[in-house]
Amino acid sequence: MLRTKRYKVSLARLLFIILWYSFTIAIITITILALTPAKKWIFFIENEELVVQEKRIKNLERQIYTLTQEINEIAATNKKLKYALILAGADSTKPDSSIYDSLRIDESVRKPNQGSIFASVYYFFKNLFFGKDSTETVFIRPTAGFITRGFNPAEGHLGVDYSVNTGEPVYAAAKGLVIFADYTADYGNTIILQHVNGYISVYKHCSVLLKKEREKVLQGEIIALSGNTGIKTTGPHLHFEIWKNGKPIDPKNLLIK
Repeated sequence: MLRTKRYKVSLARLLFIILWYSFTIAIITITILALTPAKKWIFFIENEELVVQEKRIKNLERQIYTLTQEINEIAATNKKLKYALILAGADSTKPDSSIYDSLRIDESVRKPNQGSIFASVYYFFKNLFFGKDSTETVFIRPTAGFITRGFNPAEGHLGVDYSVNTGEPVYAAAKGLVIFADYTADYGNTIILQHVNGYISVYKHCSVLLKKEREKVLQGEIIALSGNTGIKTTGPHLHFEIWKNGKPIDPKNLLIK
């Protein structure tokens, strides 16, 4: 007859064996994960999800950075445009004038004959008929082409539109100082000149700006090229405005014939 052998194992010995096997398995598992590519297969799904999440976080960081830069650029542009309007007298709450001292026009800085031939001829006849000390402000056409839309404040059109192709020269309508030259969302590349006697002139939708802020220009100098930039445009043209002491004026009443 076969007899069943019985082994007596104490509880402490059983616990020791279980712990020893558990420890051994843990060591083997850690070694496999650390020294072999097995961990890539074991955690494949988890790793893929982590990679996807990491890419999303990086994309969000880039988007946040881009939006921050755009907001800063818009804020800076709006601030400069506000300063331009303050200089023109459109804002009654003027800050410390020392901020704008470097932007004021100095009539003695440049002589009239330093500009284009047209400007030299113009100032010759101006001095001949009005005298050298004349403070009369006369504006010339800012570009070639013909007017397709006139001055109509009732419809919110505060200037005139010249029909010109992209890339046509845009001239300074009068001698002055560039107080704004930058891109705006609505009107694209825009340049604003400050003139004597409280006048400013505005040139919108340009393709290229050739003058920078704080530059002095003479009448007839090329300051930009016409274009079709900005949201509020339906085709290539130059939108031209003249303001005096913060109020828009019909340019056709001031342009020399």
